[in-house]
Amino acid sequence: MKIRVIGAGLAGCEAAWQIAGGGLPVELYEMKPFRFSPAHRSENFAELVCSNSFKAERRESAAGLLKEEMRKLGSVLLPCADKCRVPAGGALAVDRDAFSRTVTEKIRCQPLIRVCRAEVVEIPQDGITVIATGPLTSDVLAAKLSEFCGESLSFFDAAAPIVTAESLNRERIFAASRYGKGEDGAYLNCPMNRAEYEAFYAELIAAQRAPVHKFDAADPKVYEGCMPVEVMASRGPDTLRFGPMKPVGLRDPATGHRPWAVLQLRQENRAGSLYNLVGFQTNLRFPEQKRVFGMIPGLEHAEYTRYGVMHRNTFLNSPKVLTSGFAMRSRPDLFFAGQITGVEGYMESAASGIMAGLNAARRCSGKAPLTLPETTMIGALSRYVESGGMGKFQPMGANFGILPPLAEKIRDKRERYAALAGRALNDLDRMLKEETFR
Repeated sequence: MKIRVIGAGLAGCEAAWQIAGGGLPVELYEMKPFRFSPAHRSENFAELVCSNSFKAERRESAAGLLKEEMRKLGSVLLPCADKCRVPAGGALAVDRDAFSRTVTEKIRCQPLIRVCRAEVVEIPQDGITVIATGPLTSDVLAAKLSEFCGESLSFFDAAAPIVTAESLNRERIFAASRYGKGEDGAYLNCPMNRAEYEAFYAELIAAQRAPVHKFDAADPKVYEGCMPVEVMASRGPDTLRFGPMKPVGLRDPATGHRPWAVLQLRQENRAGSLYNLVGFQTNLRFPEQKRVFGMIPGLEHAEYTRYGVMHRNTFLNSPKVLTSGFAMRSRPDLFFAGQITGVEGYMESAASGIMAGLNAARRCSGKAPLTLPETTMIGALSRYVESGGMGKFQPMGANFGILPPLAEKIRDKRERYAALAGRALNDLDRMLKEETFR
């Protein structure tokens, strides 16, 4: 029986890898380079269009636990990320171009994966299919999916600008991680006093925003996790100071005091020649980005290799149409993976690809769908996709709040998170010993 994976992003690559890992041939379809979405530029697979960070590595964090579970399930992306990492404090961040090239080479070298460079505009009616076309699914296929599924939702995502290291004014910037954690120099900090911040804030909320593309909804829903900085700022003058520009855990060596506000810059590539503006996703016009962000100390003459952009994300109303195994309720040979399912985040998307790929392979082999323990992060995200939360279905990223509570109440947050992570990994190990997951 033929198995196809449509889309060679993070989720699609993981899905194809899992299918091939089960000894089954798979066709991986990718429309690039014949057609690019509004946010993609590279011909390679697993292109990162927003941040270059996969978030925290500590297993006692939700993001770290998710990655540890993915490693146990044989992730193809995480070993590639390890080879392409750049300093990022306690986070796993990568040189995005090197990462994409490494993943592409890894996929191409798997003999059971046949890469098909072609755009898919119809939902296949035969064989087993994993649709992992991402939040920027092409208009034609998105229309087909909307018609087939009966309902789809949209929200907007925003990417932060990237600047060159050599263009930064190092006299105004200091290198430090919050509270001294992580590698020295993983973050560069642009400190602002009160007057500087208030002047910057006034210009930011008044700056001209770029028009929304015509293919996007007239009344976009902005997802909180990717809120454009200008939208966040419009909620009040102190919103940024308690958000992406919070100064806690930092002390400016030039003054000996904590700044009024701080913009952090995170290393973007292995060479350390590029930095991105952490938390500064934006939809300002490009000249406005250069003008307004140039008011931040250290960025007066910054050269931008990528300005912030804002684009459409499309996701299914998954609780109505998908199971926890990422299969269609009405058509169990059709699977979905990635942000189109309503998971939010790079690794969350990749994890859903692992599960969709595993279950596609299991269906081909006549096995029942695999369900991970609800105490695991992947298991909890899978159940969220199937059942949703309270109210209208919205994207969800990894967090400890979606895990079942511990039998014994632990007041200390760090100890509680460590216990939740320990329980998750123990339960996953126990399941993997009892059952062959492929």
